[in-house]
Amino acid sequence: MSENSKIEWTDHTFNPWEGCQKVGPGCDHCYAETRNARFAGGTAINWGPGAPRRRTSVANWRKPLAWNANHDHFFAEHGRRQRVFCASLADVFDNAVPDAWRMDLFKLIADTPHLDWLMLTKRIGNVHSYTQRDGLAFDLIGDGRVWLGATICNQKEADRDIPKLLAVPARVRFLSMEPLLGPVDVFSTITGELLHVSGNEYEPGWLDWIIVGGESGPGARPMHPDWARGLRDQCKAGDVPFLFKQWGEWLGAHQDGAYDHKPIELNATDSSVRVGKKAAGRLLDGAQHDGFPTATIP
Repeated sequence: MSENSKIEWTDHTFNPWEGCQKVGPGCDHCYAETRNARFAGGTAINWGPGAPRRRTSVANWRKPLAWNANHDHFFAEHGRRQRVFCASLADVFDNAVPDAWRMDLFKLIADTPHLDWLMLTKRIGNVHSYTQRDGLAFDLIGDGRVWLGATICNQKEADRDIPKLLAVPARVRFLSMEPLLGPVDVFSTITGELLHVSGNEYEPGWLDWIIVGGESGPGARPMHPDWARGLRDQCKAGDVPFLFKQWGEWLGAHQDGAYDHKPIELNATDSSVRVGKKAAGRLLDGAQHDGFPTATIP
């Protein structure tokens, strides 16, 4: 599914800069922080309060232009536009990032009209104020070239951040619920009074896509199968595309393959066995879920 990225829901990954700061329980085992430390002699020099964010090279910034130039070939082969996950090693709406860098990023997005940019943030509350200062960003999020996503790992974050996401006039909105750390009732937070842009008209706010996944890496916390099932069923009832990205290190004890491996450890509710990310795979109750939003740009 991925051309230049191993992430199941994108084709390319582009990092305009690197560095961030932990802001919630989903950040506890941040792979990007660990990676930053590995390449910086053991210290994550671009992570934490006051740490400098590192802008990536000019050569790296040229890559999306090359992907954009290849759009005819890609579309002929896949029948859709290329997806670019922006800032897997950072957060575009991080307070520590200069507005000038963000403006450069949105100019690059404007220069790549054949790409869909998937922008995921843990700071969804910063988006409205920034887009009020940068009209280009406002337009690109509104016309659907930028798919705007919020990370949600539990009910507290859902209650706090989903209304903020829905209040942004974005054509495509999504949730990344990875690592999922508890049961979440998503749709109880949505009301018809919130706004969603559709063309030049405003419609009641809604979600266009939900991604769910468990945690991987050292110290990974197990995801109860019922948490994932609950979101799958909510998406089906709400007619929202659902993508199950991975189990992570832990596999639901009654899922296919759970007993093909000797359990290393069980969680407190006896719901998961630790088999490793590769062995756990991404089947939920024997099915692969690869829902995506309907294309919004011809």
